[in-house]
Amino acid sequence: MSTDFKSSTPTDNEIVFGILNNSESAIKRLYVAYFPMVLQLIINNNGTADDAKDIYQEAIIVLYNKIKKGDFELSSKLKTFIYSVCRRLWLKRLSQMNRYGGDVHDFQEYLPVEEDVEEQNERDIQFTKMQSALQLLGEPCKTIIEDFYINNRSMQEICESFGYTNADNAKTQKYKCLQRLKKLFFQQK
Repeated sequence: MSTDFKSSTPTDNEIVFGILNNSESAIKRLYVAYFPMVLQLIINNNGTADDAKDIYQEAIIVLYNKIKKGDFELSSKLKTFIYSVCRRLWLKRLSQMNRYGGDVHDFQEYLPVEEDVEEQNERDIQFTKMQSALQLLGEPCKTIIEDFYINNRSMQEICESFGYTNADNAKTQKYKCLQRLKKLFFQQK
């Protein structure tokens, strides 16, 4: 089995296998895959991009060392594990810097993380179901929903790109699309 992985987002097993086999490619892909999530966490909580790089580096080292010890058992998604490690490292750094002059527990509500791995796993399942429902939705609904909720386009912009007579008609269509999406989402098992 090759230690070079071609797809852009590595699977958890590819990363663990890659680290066990000293694959530079796996480690590079790990750095690229989850850094944006960590960057957002740190920036949203009074950090800088450099802080995010430092915290992410530390988290990767923690993961690397745990895997190399040989008894690493992943009980959640790797993404959840990394997020949790980064969050704890950032809370520790905030308390060391005494940036807020308070107790680390004061920041718990501002630094969202699911302490309960099952809750994070359930959220991942829900996101996967939503992605699947969006794929089943078809056009033009899929594009309308993505334009409005993901690309933050206004109803007027959507109206113009789809040729609706006015923004109210586009809004009505978006509502119908949401109802179809909701139905598809809840029909999945």
